[in-house]
Amino acid sequence: MLDAVQRRILEEVADLHETPIGAYNIRANGQSAERQTTANVDIVTKADRSGIDVHILPHTTNESVHIPVVISESGIEEIVYNDFYVGEGADVVIVAGCGIHNCGDQDSSHNGIHRFFLSRGARIKYVEKHYGEGDGNGQNIMNPTTEVYLEEDAVMEMETVQIKGVDSTDRRMIATLAKGAKLIVRERLMTHGQQSAISYYHVDMNGEGCSCDLVSRSVARDESYQKFDSLIVGNAPCTGHTECDAIIMDSARVLAVPQLDANNIDASLIHEAAIGKIAGEQLIKLMTLGLSEAEAEEQIIQGFLK
Repeated sequence: MLDAVQRRILEEVADLHETPIGAYNIRANGQSAERQTTANVDIVTKADRSGIDVHILPHTTNESVHIPVVISESGIEEIVYNDFYVGEGADVVIVAGCGIHNCGDQDSSHNGIHRFFLSRGARIKYVEKHYGEGDGNGQNIMNPTTEVYLEEDAVMEMETVQIKGVDSTDRRMIATLAKGAKLIVRERLMTHGQQSAISYYHVDMNGEGCSCDLVSRSVARDESYQKFDSLIVGNAPCTGHTECDAIIMDSARVLAVPQLDANNIDASLIHEAAIGKIAGEQLIKLMTLGLSEAEAEEQIIQGFLK
């Protein structure tokens, strides 16, 4: 059973205020804590390594799958392998996320390797949120890896959010798109203190008419460091777009490396990158409405990351 601290972290990473409806697998301190399956969604523990296989039957609709992870002990280090097999024509929501509450002197880390296999015409919305807290000296470390394989006309929409308390993260995504497939990624990220965050995306667009839209918005504060590294490869007539918008503050550092590789004459690829500080006129406008400078900054940041 989950304790009060673990339940509160679940609210942060998966918006779970109570036991979710539908299929779910809740992992706590390196062990499976709670699980439920449905007629259309089966969750099976891997036999050869830590993790689960999630099987979603063809044409499953109006269902959700929650697979959050919570760590409330210092010194836990784990690697988890989760595979998702989404049947033809299915349309579901998958909610993941990891929260670490570390009040000890040892580092706690979670490395999640998620692989998504979407059959023809399948569609998923994948929501992933990372959160850390604690008053100890140990670090909160999260290194998520996402592999995506989209068959013909499959669609994946991914939202990944990291706003607070993660000391170090190395986020990696590799995707392969077949004919007519579509990948949409929205990343929101904020770092502060001495935190470090690296995001790497590699998308191979192999099928005619496939498309990718990858957008990152981030805020770097204090002495934190961020790197956004994306590569979209157009191997067929396709449409690809990658964009990085960052607000830099204090003594932070941001490195943006958007890359395009066109191997087909009909590959239409675009990249954009913008890094800058908060505009003075924005602050002045809000301060004339009665906000302090700090309050005005927070309003602008919240609106930017929304």
